[in-house]
Amino acid sequence: MNKFVLAFCSLGFIASASAQVKAPDADYAQVRQQFSSLNLTVKAVAESPMEGLLQVFTDKGLFFTSEDGRYFIEGNIYDLTNKVLVNDEQMRPYIQQQLDVQKSGVIEYKAANEKYVINVFTDPTCGYCRKLHNEMKDYNNAGITVRYMAFPRGGLGSETYLQMQHIWCSKDSRSAMDKAKDGADVKPAMCNNPVKAQYELGQSFGISGTPAIILPGGRLIPGYQPAKALLAQLQAGS
Repeated sequence: MNKFVLAFCSLGFIASASAQVKAPDADYAQVRQQFSSLNLTVKAVAESPMEGLLQVFTDKGLFFTSEDGRYFIEGNIYDLTNKVLVNDEQMRPYIQQQLDVQKSGVIEYKAANEKYVINVFTDPTCGYCRKLHNEMKDYNNAGITVRYMAFPRGGLGSETYLQMQHIWCSKDSRSAMDKAKDGADVKPAMCNNPVKAQYELGQSFGISGTPAIILPGGRLIPGYQPAKALLAQLQAGS
């Protein structure tokens, strides 16, 4: 896919974090067709905070386009008046909506005195994912419940993808995850599992690496965060 990265500074336009997304309909047929030529599948379309532009949620993240689908915009858009990254503000409600649909398929490490719930896209072979996992008690003691979602970095044909299916299909998926994070083998087990769906969901959020942490408000933080630093962000409501 050719990349045309255009940065727009939106002066005077307010980024609404509650943008209503809707399934693409006949009105956006041309948008769907144009995005299809870039090997992007349109999930939802909404009006953007910037006049004359649409925001398009795809299987590979958020992009912007002209109303006729002719101009494709890839890159960050900043609202200089309100000091916000428009991409982030518009993705948050979409992420929250999609996570709610997938919440039954997570592997959860619940805090005894739960104050916050975060979702973490993880890969058991990822070094920083293992570091985060080794500090699980710190997160839980801080009142943070961790919900793991699968994101095999090597893709759907990788050994990690197969390993993550074994983890999710184990009778005790938490114990299997613990073993995998320690580098131990996981007993093969297959079933109907959410690993593929979760991987594709992560891609639709624009995730390309692990760990990727999603805060309760839908904010995406790429990379590892120690419990103390993460708690500070949660307490600040970011």
